[in-house]
Amino acid sequence: MTETTISSVLKEDRMFPPPEAFQSNAHIKSMAQYDKLWNLAKDQPEVFWGEQAKDLLDWHTPFSKVMEWNDPFVKWFSDGELNASYNCLDRHLETRGNKPAIIWEGEPGDSRIISYRELYEEVCRFANGLKKLGVQKGDVATIYMPMIPELTIAVLACARLGVTHSVIFGGFSAEAIADRNNDASAKIVITADGGYRRGKVIPLKDQVDASIEHSPTVEHVLVCRRTRQDITMDPIRDHWLHELTSDVSSDCPPEFVNSEHPLFILYTSGSTGKPKGIKHTTGGYLLGATLSSRFIFDLKEDDIYWCTADVGWITGHSYIVYGPLANGTTSVMYEGAPNHPDFGRFWSIVERYDVSIFYTAPTAIRAFIKAGDELPKKHDLSSLRLLGTVGEPINPEAWMWYHEVIGQKRCPIVDTWWQTETGSIMIAPLPGVTPTLPGSATKPFFGVVPEIVDKKGQPVPDGHGGYLVLSQPWPSMLRTIHGDDDRFKETYWSQVPGKYFTGDGARQDENGYYWILGRIDDVLNVSGHRLSTMEIESALVSHPAVAEAAVVGMPHDLKGEGIFCFVTLEGAGSKLSSDELKSQLTSHVASHIGAIAKPDEIRFTDALPKTRSGKIMRRLLRDIAAGRETSGDTTTLEDHGVLDSLRQ
Repeated sequence: MTETTISSVLKEDRMFPPPEAFQSNAHIKSMAQYDKLWNLAKDQPEVFWGEQAKDLLDWHTPFSKVMEWNDPFVKWFSDGELNASYNCLDRHLETRGNKPAIIWEGEPGDSRIISYRELYEEVCRFANGLKKLGVQKGDVATIYMPMIPELTIAVLACARLGVTHSVIFGGFSAEAIADRNNDASAKIVITADGGYRRGKVIPLKDQVDASIEHSPTVEHVLVCRRTRQDITMDPIRDHWLHELTSDVSSDCPPEFVNSEHPLFILYTSGSTGKPKGIKHTTGGYLLGATLSSRFIFDLKEDDIYWCTADVGWITGHSYIVYGPLANGTTSVMYEGAPNHPDFGRFWSIVERYDVSIFYTAPTAIRAFIKAGDELPKKHDLSSLRLLGTVGEPINPEAWMWYHEVIGQKRCPIVDTWWQTETGSIMIAPLPGVTPTLPGSATKPFFGVVPEIVDKKGQPVPDGHGGYLVLSQPWPSMLRTIHGDDDRFKETYWSQVPGKYFTGDGARQDENGYYWILGRIDDVLNVSGHRLSTMEIESALVSHPAVAEAAVVGMPHDLKGEGIFCFVTLEGAGSKLSSDELKSQLTSHVASHIGAIAKPDEIRFTDALPKTRSGKIMRRLLRDIAAGRETSGDTTTLEDHGVLDSLRQ
C-alpha cells in the first residue's frame, strides 16, 4: 500500500427514501429492524449465523459448531452435512414442483420454461450420466458452456454428486482453459458444440479440443448439443450428453457432504497473470447466497427475477444459480448479447416475461444510455418493482437514468458491492429500509463489518478515502486460493493483520454510507494527491455530451501521473468540434471536482475495450496511454478492433 489515503471529491446529496408501498410489504421494514439484526451479527456472530443456517438451509446432519477461526483460515458449520443441489431442488418439489424455476430465452429467439420438478429430473439424469463416466465425489469438473439451461443443470449435477465445479466463462481461450484444467486437476470438461453471440456461433468445442492437448488430467469431454454445427468427436474421450443420459434414471440420491466440502473453484485474474482459483465451500457459501438473495432482492413467491450476468462469473453462481433457486424463485436466463438485434432486447424480455426484479452491470446501463431512451420507452416496463447494479461502482448520472427511465421513479435501486472472494453481497441497501444516494452502496449487510484504514491499518476520518478492509469473518468468504495457501495469506491478509484486505478504496460519509472508489490499482497519484478514477469518470459522464468514460494514469514529468480520459459521446456531443468539447469537458471536471483533477489528455472513441461481461479493461487503456505495447492476456476482450482504433 502507498503512503497516503485517497482524496475523495465526489459530492452527492440526492437522497431517495424507499417507496411507502414497497416498504409496507418488504421482508425488512424498518431501520430499527436492520440495526438490531446487524448488531446481533456483529456482536454475536455464532448466534446470528447459527439461527440463519438452521432457518434457511436443510441439513442432513445438523451442525453443533458454528464458526472456527484460525486466522486467516475459517470453518463454518464444520460438523454439519448437507447438499447444495438438494437445497435448490428437492426441498421445493412438494410445494413448488410445478412452479417455473427457469424461464430461458436463446439469442435466436427460442425459449423454454422449466419447472422445479423438471429441473430436478434433468439434474438427476445429468448426475447419473456423470456417474456412468466414473465421475465422483472429490473430482473436479470444468464447465465451459453458453448461457443455456444445461449450464445450470451441469452446475447442480456436480453439486449433487459432491463434484467440485470450475465454471469457465465461454469467452476464454484454449490456453486459459488448459491453465485452469491443470491448476484444478480437472477430470472432465463439460461443454457444448457452440453458443450464439450477436448472431454468430461461438465454437466452444473447438476451443476445448485445443485445450485438451495440454490438459493431461482430463479423461472425458461431455458435449451438449446446442447449435448443431459440425464438430470433431473423439470416439473414446468425447460423449454427447443426450446419448449418455438417454437411458438413465431421473432420480439420483444426493451425496451429502461436509459443510466445508469444496463446492466450486472460480478463477479470477491475478496481478501476476497467474489465475487465482478462489475456493468456496458448501454450507457457508450457500447460506450467504441464500440470505442475501432473500433480503437484498426482497424475494417474494410471485417474483420473476432476472440477473443478466453469465454463470461463468461469481454473480451468476450466487445470483442466477444458488441464491434464487435455494429461495424457490423463478429466474430468467438469457443466452446472448444485450444489443442483438438491438439495445431493446433486454427491455423486450422484461416486457415478455413480466420481470419484476432486474439486476445488471453499470457498464450495460451506460451502453443503454448511449443507445437512447426511445428503446426502453417502446416497451411496457411496469412489471418492474426493484432494480440492482453489480460489478463496479455506478456513477450518479447513470444511476439517475436507471431510476428515471427504467424504474420510472418507482423502483428502489440496490447498488451492490462484493467480490468473487466474498461469495455474496457485502454492502448494499435493503430496498424497504435504506434511503439511497446515487453512487453509494450505502450500508453493510448482516455479518459484514467494514473499516476504512490508512496504510498502517489505522481508521481514517469520515469523508476521507482509504483502504477498505473487513474485520470479521463471514460464512461465504473464500477459504483459500486453490493449491496456494501462501498466496492466499499474502494477497488478502498480510496488509492489515487479522483483517481481510479487499483491494478496493472507499470512504464513509456523514450518513454512515459507504462509497466504493474502485480498485486501489486504479487510483492516480497526481502531484501527490491520490485521486479515484471512478470519481473523475463520474464527473465526465455527468456532462450531457458524454455517454461513457474511462480514466487511467499516464506518465507525466511534473505531476508524476497525468490524467488520460477515454470518452464515448452521446449524439449531441458529436455536433461539437473536438477541441471545443475537450475544453468544455476539462472545465466541467474542474468545476465538479477541482483543478487538481483536470484531464491532461482526452481521447474520443466510438467504443471502449471491454470483456464479454461488460467490464472495461483499464489495464489495456493504461498501456495505450503510456505508449506501450499491449501486455498480458486479451482472450476475454469482446472486440479486438477497439484496441486497434484506439491506437490509431
